[in-house]
Formats: sequence, structure tokens, C-alpha cells
Amino acid sequence: MAGNSFGESFKITTFGESHGAAVGVIIDGVTPGVDIDEAFIQVQMDRRKPGQSTVTSPRKEYDIVHILSGTYEGKTTGTPLFIILYNKDMRPEAYDDIKHSFRPGHADFTYLEKYGIRDHRGSGRASGRETAGRVAAGAVARKMLERRGVSVIAYTQEIGGIACRDYVEEAIESNPVRACDPQAAVQMVEKIESLAAIGDSCGGIVECRIRGVQPGLGEPVFDKLDADLAKAMLSIGAVKGIEFGAGFAAARMLGSQHNDQMKGGEFITNHAGGMLGGISTGEEIVFRVAVKPTSSISLPQQTVNRDGEDHTIVTIGRHDPCICPRIVPVVEAMACLVIEDHYKRQAATRY
Repeated sequence: MAGNSFGESFKITTFGESHGAAVGVIIDGVTPGVDIDEAFIQVQMDRRKPGQSTVTSPRKEYDIVHILSGTYEGKTTGTPLFIILYNKDMRPEAYDDIKHSFRPGHADFTYLEKYGIRDHRGSGRASGRETAGRVAAGAVARKMLERRGVSVIAYTQEIGGIACRDYVEEAIESNPVRACDPQAAVQMVEKIESLAAIGDSCGGIVECRIRGVQPGLGEPVFDKLDADLAKAMLSIGAVKGIEFGAGFAAARMLGSQHNDQMKGGEFITNHAGGMLGGISTGEEIVFRVAVKPTSSISLPQQTVNRDGEDHTIVTIGRHDPCICPRIVPVVEAMACLVIEDHYKRQAATRY
């Protein structure tokens, strides 16, 4: 199936289905000699895995990392890195009732239209489970970016209409929704739990900050840095929109307000979000993604079956009532992949 690979100089291909034997990733273009092991990657996998709290899916997947190739004595060899994560807690029978029906908000209908066949077990490749391979690959990219002095951090900015007012970085990993405001986090959890109790879901906004990126990254005109970041984020199933810097607020600003003026060799503001002309400025790269409500809800919904007959459907199974907490490490992973890819591409541009 085409469309499973991402990147140019640092390229990944993910594989596997939600209720298949395993998911994983093949990474090509890894710098040789980098210290990497399962334990480093496992830290990121543990952040993404289900069953972490009352606001995530109760599915128990430990996502134990297995590196099958591409390392020797704890260092990368420069050859393709193959990482596999075996599925353990599959319950495909939970989807038997929707084998011939289309769940509202899901890719059931479109996958069938495109391929003439679909894996109804948890959406197959359209499941959020596919992102496990991305997070594993992102951990490898993160390791290489650390050597470059680059850091990537994402966090929940808003859930169900409840927005963060403060930015407390240390709080992000200490609350179940990964919000940057500990007080807002409490309200977000209450909101999610109240919706889950009645079988509904909600969405939110995740913000990402990339620090330490050198100026000059980006390949105009079609592979601009912001264009590739946008593609990376929009390739995540639950993401429906993205904005950089001032974002859509720029449409309501004047040029004199939005322009990032310079003084003493530095930018006074960062309304552009760290990129101009699709090339990094050296300032912090900032963007936000809109995350839709989880499609799988247990409320009755109107749909049709494969014969086009109307009927009501109720989706059972184990699903996140809000995707934001677990999408945070996915956003970080995709950002790491893009930045490392562009560092390698820039190395081929200038010497």
C-alpha cells in the first residue's frame, strides 16, 4: 500500500495493523555511531501507550521495543534500523458487529472505497495504533537531535473548550492530560470523565515548541520546513488543522503588527513561529494542531451498511475519550523526524 513512507534523507516506513500480530517501523538514513538502545526508545513508547489513566483507552499494550537490525554493541551502524512492537491485548471480536457497517467519523467507508477491502478490526492501518511505529522512529531522531542541541516538547493547550492560561513546563508530564497548566489540567480531566460516562468524546489543541534549531533549514519551494511539518502533523489521523506562530490570528493583524522586526541581530518578536520563507530563522519554532474528538463513541449514531441500508450503530470497544494526552508524544515524534531530515538535507546543500 503506497503512502506508508515519510521523509527524504531520514526516511521511515511504518507497518502493521491495530489487531494484527505487530506494528513497527523501518528507518533508513540513520547516522552511524549513535548510542541507541531499546531502553531509550522505550521511554517514548511508554508515554504513548494506552492504559495510562482514566482518560485513556484501557487497552493494555506494553509496546516492548525490539530492535532487530541496524545496531551493533549499542551503536547505530548506518544500515536500516528495524523496530517491531508485538501486539498483545487484541480483541478483534469486539468489532464483529461493525464488520459490514461504517462507523461515523472513521475511515471505514473511505478505505473500502479505495482498496475494495478493509480490516474492520479496530480500523486496521487507520487506527491510532499505527502511530506506535512513528513514536519509535521519533525517539531515534530525538537522540540525534540531542547531539545537535535541539529539543522538542509538545503539550496539551486546550481540551473540550478548557484552555491553559499558564505555562508550567514541569507540569506537563505530571498530569494525565499532559497540559501545561496544572489547574486547567484538573478541569480537563473532569470534562473528559464526564463525557466518557455518557459515551461521548471531545477534542482539543496541542502546541509544540522546537528549540535550538539552526537558521537555514528548509527546502523551498515545495519542501519548506513549515510545509513538511504541516504534512507530518496532518498525516496523524486525529489532526484536522495546524497553525504556526500567530497562526490564524495573523489574518486579523496589520503588517506592522505581524512583521518580526530585528534589532541588534536578533528578532524582537516571533509571530512567524520560527520560519520565514519556509526556512528556519533560529528562533523557537512554534505550532499548534487541532485534534478532533475521538470518533469511536458508544452513543447511538445513524449509519449504513455495505448494502447501503440505514441502521443505527453503537461502537463498543476500548477507546480514548480524548486523544490529546496520547497524541502529544506522536506530535513530538513527527516533529523530530522532520527536523532531523532537514538537518541531513541541509548538510547536502552547503559544505
